[in-house]
Amino acid sequence: MTEAIGWFKGQFRTAIQASIQDTPFSVDLLTAIAMQETYYIWGDFYQRLPVAEVLKLCVGDTLDTPNRIAFPKNKSELLQEPKGDQMFALAREALESLGPYSSRYHEVATFNPNKFCHGFGIFQYDIQFFKTNPDYFLEKRWCDFDACLAVCVQELKAALRRTYSSGKITLTDEEMVYVAIAYNRGSVNFPRGFKQGYRDESGKYYGEHIWEYLQLAKSVP
Repeated sequence: MTEAIGWFKGQFRTAIQASIQDTPFSVDLLTAIAMQETYYIWGDFYQRLPVAEVLKLCVGDTLDTPNRIAFPKNKSELLQEPKGDQMFALAREALESLGPYSSRYHEVATFNPNKFCHGFGIFQYDIQFFKTNPDYFLEKRWCDFDACLAVCVQELKAALRRTYSSGKITLTDEEMVYVAIAYNRGSVNFPRGFKQGYRDESGKYYGEHIWEYLQLAKSVP
């Protein structure tokens, strides 16, 4: 995993440093978010595919109703939105593109014709934002790291305002985790500590993963 972190930093450190100027965020925080959001996808092929192809394949998350409450809950709801048919076609194509690299997604695509990807980009910008930022999806901007990064930093700034304040100019490691939790789930409940955000099959929460990835990222030059 440290090799993957080293690869990520080697490829994207300069762009990240430029993007987070005048913010309290760090390269290590952005690295931790990328690891938590999509390493389970690109970790299998980043060493053998060109960077552009890795970025293109950073799609995922096919959960729909009853396991999803955000828009769109399913294909039918997406198709009701203007240009929803185009979005479904792209999201379905994205899912099928993972087939050669993931037996899990290959199975989902093969046996569930109504399934499609909900997360796009190495930092996973959710399809719920199709309503307000359709061009990001329809123009496949998730394939471009700078576009992914711009959206991620924008969302982190919004999460920072919700969690602390826009005037906060420094963050401890713990505070960075809370901002990341707000990035993931929209808000933070401080008494719960890091046990917040998406909970995976092992029972570990998003915040706990971010803390571990953040510490690991700090150990890799």
